[in-house]
Amino acid sequence: MRPPTRRVSALAAAALAAVLVTTGCSELQEVSQGVDKAQQCLQATGIVTDTVRKVAGLTDDPAALEKALNDGAAKLGDLADQAANTTLKEAADGVAADLRKVNVTDVNSAVDAAQKTATDSARWIEQLSSACS
Repeated sequence: MRPPTRRVSALAAAALAAVLVTTGCSELQEVSQGVDKAQQCLQATGIVTDTVRKVAGLTDDPAALEKALNDGAAKLGDLADQAANTTLKEAADGVAADLRKVNVTDVNSAVDAAQKTATDSARWIEQLSSACS
């Protein structure tokens, strides 16, 4: 049997190790959440730029243009649903709502929609980037 002082030392060492592991795990979790947020921010801005790029090439096909807008909105909505960061979630939901509001019924409205998304994309990227800061 160990003397009591050795047993206390062993218990203290075990407790210290547990504290260090717990602290390390919480720091690791914070770093992981930061990486997740950064990835989601990159994805969000990528969705916007990809959607605007697609829309720009579809001005002669209103149905395809509307589908591209809705697809972009759906992707941003999915990203918002997965975002752990509330500010990013709200920004992604807001941009998705703006994309859904664009109404395309004919070639003229398709041209207008392409121009609007190109103009608004800078504001959307700024909103998303601000949410990521």
